[in-house]
Amino acid sequence: MEGYDGNIKNRNINIITDLKGNKIVLINDIIFKGKKAINWNDVKVYLESYVREFYEIADTKDIVYIGKDLPDEYTGSRYTYSLKGANAKAKANASQGIPEMLEIAVGKQFRENSGEKHLRNAANGWYRYDSRFALPVYDESGEVERYNIFHASMLIRHANDGKMYLYDVLDIKKETSNPFKS
Repeated sequence: MEGYDGNIKNRNINIITDLKGNKIVLINDIIFKGKKAINWNDVKVYLESYVREFYEIADTKDIVYIGKDLPDEYTGSRYTYSLKGANAKAKANASQGIPEMLEIAVGKQFRENSGEKHLRNAANGWYRYDSRFALPVYDESGEVERYNIFHASMLIRHANDGKMYLYDVLDIKKETSNPFKS
């Protein structure tokens, strides 16, 4: 993996605030690159380094754990397989900012568990939170030209052990009206 040294502690991440007072996770390095396709196995290996960590959502004070199912779901879900081009690259690189994306998440929404597949691992239902992140866009000389901002939904399962676990990051959409210069 170009740009990834195997240590998630060496991430180049900042939290900034836009002009409307909304927080954005600024991911300063693109470590998952690919002309044709993202190597999702590399992303999976990266995500495995978060397993057993937990983070607090500042807005609600909810504690969200990273379980051993996140790497497989994040890289192998139907949603992930449907992604192409810039959105696939955005999801792959958003993995670097998961702790901060959870920290700044807002808009908690509950949904009942409606699928038999998740009766055991999401016995208490699902939560979705909104989060935002930004990725650099480079010019021909390799300098950061601007950042593209993306919205994402953080899907969290409320397990029968009473804990909340990050399950996937979905609905990644580029905000067209809001790129900013570095």
